[in-house]
Amino acid sequence: MAEVSAGEEETEVLKPDDLYILRHSAAHVLAAAVTELWPDARYAIGPPVEDGFYYDFDLQHTITPEDFKEIEKRMRSIIGRNLAFTHEHLSKSEALEVFSALNQDYKVELIETRAPDGEPVSLYRTGEKFLDFCRGPHVPGAGAIRAFKLLRVSGAYWHGDVKKPMLQRIYGTAWPSQKELEEYLEFLAEAERRDHKKLGRELKLFHIDERSGAGLPLWLPNGATVRREIERWIVDEELARGYSHVRTPNLARLELFIQSGHWDLYKDSMYPPMTFDDTGETLELRPMNCPSHIMVYQSEMRSYRDLPLRIAEVGDNHRYERSGTLQGMNRVRTFALNDAHIFCTPAQLEDEVSESIKLALHFSEVLGIDDFWYRLSVRDEVKDKWVGSPEQWSVAQSALSNALESLDQVYRLGVGEAAFYGPKIDFQVRDALRREFTNSTVQVDFQLPEKFGLEYIAEDGTRQRPVMVHRGAAGSMERLFAYLIERWAGAFPTWMAPLQAVVIPITDEQIPFANTVAETLRRARVRVHVDGRGERMQKKIREAQRQKIPYMLVVGAREAESGHVNVRNRAGEEADESLESFTARLVREIAERRRPDR
Repeated sequence: MAEVSAGEEETEVLKPDDLYILRHSAAHVLAAAVTELWPDARYAIGPPVEDGFYYDFDLQHTITPEDFKEIEKRMRSIIGRNLAFTHEHLSKSEALEVFSALNQDYKVELIETRAPDGEPVSLYRTGEKFLDFCRGPHVPGAGAIRAFKLLRVSGAYWHGDVKKPMLQRIYGTAWPSQKELEEYLEFLAEAERRDHKKLGRELKLFHIDERSGAGLPLWLPNGATVRREIERWIVDEELARGYSHVRTPNLARLELFIQSGHWDLYKDSMYPPMTFDDTGETLELRPMNCPSHIMVYQSEMRSYRDLPLRIAEVGDNHRYERSGTLQGMNRVRTFALNDAHIFCTPAQLEDEVSESIKLALHFSEVLGIDDFWYRLSVRDEVKDKWVGSPEQWSVAQSALSNALESLDQVYRLGVGEAAFYGPKIDFQVRDALRREFTNSTVQVDFQLPEKFGLEYIAEDGTRQRPVMVHRGAAGSMERLFAYLIERWAGAFPTWMAPLQAVVIPITDEQIPFANTVAETLRRARVRVHVDGRGERMQKKIREAQRQKIPYMLVVGAREAESGHVNVRNRAGEEADESLESFTARLVREIAERRRPDR
């Protein structure tokens, strides 16, 4: 199989609208076709998901994309016969007996664990042969499925558990019309062209080598350059906004994470502790930076005059991700997080939340992150899930909602999705492949200050407890990098491009002038390269275009004599310009961090 999926059952689209019903029905047609072609197939689950559907199978035959033609042919046969979707009900014992006789043990397990005792079990039959344990609804007949296509196959552990069988997951999509299907397939083709793994190889941005380990990408010089420019900009922006940047170790004693509560909550995602025989000391790779920044706060006694204290770091974190979840730069086992922790008084809380949102909005504007929304995640009424007093939760939630509203930001409530210690704002971003992920957060925390006994001297001389705001404005460098590769299709804005200009001499006679051009640009801190190879000029230009270099400067005898450069940009525009004028223009573009789409 070509890939392993995210290692867990993907989130089903819950709203039973027309597309849901169409795609749910298409999943059943897929399963009916597979079981007709391979009668030994055991089928597991087949829900609709965003933009499509999938179905998981356990069968001896290894399904490949080459099988799709035959599967789709059988699906079209079922659709052409307009096989009916018939709703049936059996008692739980009868349903178990039927699926046991069919040797469908995954359905037996689902009925045993999910069907309530004493209630009828909902089943759907497609035609006469295929029977499924399903709540529905479905279209009346398969003929309603007019436009569909199978997309890919991957591996998926049953229930996302690596100790359970690996199933074969076939993905497909279905749309009300052929036109909508073709538009979606064109979108997928464009997404494939933008895929960060593909472009990462072609543009020599990063490399994944099994010898260094899965989920541990190597930043190549081009990719490291992009990251360095982004990190420099982030640090400068945060310093200008009153943050103090620190460097803290990737390791800490295990007791620190026990005290913070991370060991109890995250130990399944943390690496095994390392105990040293000579001292008995046990060290742990950190999964997050919070405890380290708390120790920075506690390095001296703080006064109310010191607050708010904004401690920031682009710090390395380490989390164990199952191999089935790893995906390019999007899901890795070590990552650098643009992280900050703000220690403030309760009176300062709302302003600090507001400023954190403003910073995230500024980062998004400059980087081109323009498809996102806010979720305010709050607690539900299940009391045992949350720590802290109701009063603390009320203060924290009000600070978050008031900050969003004061900035005219629309948000959705995520009831029950808060962190166990407090509510949070999630910046949910959709990437070029329409995948959604949390890029940054703002979280209010009253609990870690309690756990670590944090204090400051108030104006009246008493010792008070600060509030802690966890804030990530740009997310992890790895996930951000993957997003930016796909957002710009590898054609990064000039300020962050690995190579900002290439000088192309037409003949060897112009190489000295080409070197002069490059030296002038380097003195202006432009990343530039002279392509002095003995290749034809047009070939050099094509290769520079493939490498997405913002500017190509062609110099021949005329340019060398006049001190000009023939400037060609990625958009195909061409102009003759003096070296002085071009250098000044390029320096302004870099300094202003202009986006290609603005």
